[in-house]
Amino acid sequence: MNGLIIRPYRPADAIGLATLFHRAVQEGTAEHYDAAQREAWCDRPPTSAGWRARVEEADTLVAERGGVHQGFMTLDMDTGYLDFAYVAPEAMGKGVADALYAVIEGRARVRGLQRLDTEASLLAQPFFRKHGWRLVKRQEVERGGVKIPNAVMEKHLTRRFAAA
Repeated sequence: MNGLIIRPYRPADAIGLATLFHRAVQEGTAEHYDAAQREAWCDRPPTSAGWRARVEEADTLVAERGGVHQGFMTLDMDTGYLDFAYVAPEAMGKGVADALYAVIEGRARVRGLQRLDTEASLLAQPFFRKHGWRLVKRQEVERGGVKIPNAVMEKHLTRRFAAA
């Protein structure tokens, strides 16, 4: 984790995170999804106002090393929905997601959220299980006539009290 910084999102991150998102889908999930599924999921880096709104309106955390984006996660602090959880392909398996998640969950606990939920890809499901999430149901999301399997997952946050 040498040199890894976890920081809040800045508007200047939008293009870099869109590119990271596209690469994570196209390269990072290649062992779990075929080319048609990856294209339906994210055929190019998103540039729409909707993309910007999703990352700017959520509590978005960015991981960077040496000024280069390594990953990001977004959490809606009102609902507890974890929308994006992506790591650059070259950073996968190196603790970036763990570091981002530790901060996201900590912020959720401070906010008083009691439950988090997400729709996890086949790649992400083992990560979430490792962090105490449970499977609610398996599903297929359809995009452009292509079915993409994922899973609805949740985690109940229990209050932690300091020792007396």
